[in-house]
Amino acid sequence: MPTYTITELAREFDITPRAIRFYEDQGLLNPKREGAGGRTRVYSASERTRLKLTLRGKRLGLSLSEIKALVDMYESPKDTAPQLKRFLAVLAQHRETLERQREDIDVTLAEISAHEEECRRLLSDEKSLKSPEKKPAARRIKDAA
Repeated sequence: MPTYTITELAREFDITPRAIRFYEDQGLLNPKREGAGGRTRVYSASERTRLKLTLRGKRLGLSLSEIKALVDMYESPKDTAPQLKRFLAVLAQHRETLERQREDIDVTLAEISAHEEECRRLLSDEKSLKSPEKKPAARRIKDAA
């Protein structure tokens, strides 16, 4: 069975050894220790898979605790149905969060577009910028906000 060093895994997955050690601290990885005082970490193929699943979960935006629960289920000798159901529940919750964020982003982008349009309109209206009896353009922009 192949084994890997922390440096090999860091290179393969384009992350830092510090990130790998952090995942160890979080209980996501548990390499064997060898050498004087157990200073050398040795990762099995299964630890490599756990790291790969952890990074995949991070790309999906899952929290480390969610990832840990899913990865722990992955190694469970039980049927995969509970793991798949849990994963579906986590994905549904994550989808809901992302959809709320997308709605917030859409509203914010619409507000930015409205402000941009107003600024362009004010800049193109030379008379309104120079007319002393009207509010200054900066004041009208502030009022429009």
